[in-house]
Amino acid sequence: MSDIDELQRRITAAMDRVAAGLESLDKPVAGPDPELVQALEDERTANAQLTERVRNLKSRAETETAGLRTQVEETQARMAQLDIELQRVRRANAQLTDACAALQAANAEGVGDAHLINKAMLAELEGLRAARAADVAESSAILAALGPLLDGADDTAGTDQEEDA
Repeated sequence: MSDIDELQRRITAAMDRVAAGLESLDKPVAGPDPELVQALEDERTANAQLTERVRNLKSRAETETAGLRTQVEETQARMAQLDIELQRVRRANAQLTDACAALQAANAEGVGDAHLINKAMLAELEGLRAARAADVAESSAILAALGPLLDGADDTAGTDQEEDA
């Protein structure tokens, strides 16, 4: 019997707790705290602003990256052209060396060959043309590398002059 009394007491206590919980649910819920609502709106606004800033920074970074890629590709093309011109100079110098050696051998034998003289002169002219083309390609590569530096210096000088005014 004592078990029944104990169980009845526990069931009654549980029923009282359930009744207390139901009473608290029946109470009207207070409205949202205006300070919390304002803080939430402020955070949403700040979040939207930060999202927009991130989007702008990402767009700017993509634009700058594309510009840098273009500059790298242009520089690589200029360097390839310079390499081609330098190879041309090397070939022309090799031809000139061969022609001069043949001309010296002919002169040593006492036989002046007009064909060898013409060949040597053509090789020398080709060497000069190749050297000129290599100089132009090298100058172009140097100017392309200095261009952005000069543009940056002009921008800096322009802002310095505006600050002085």
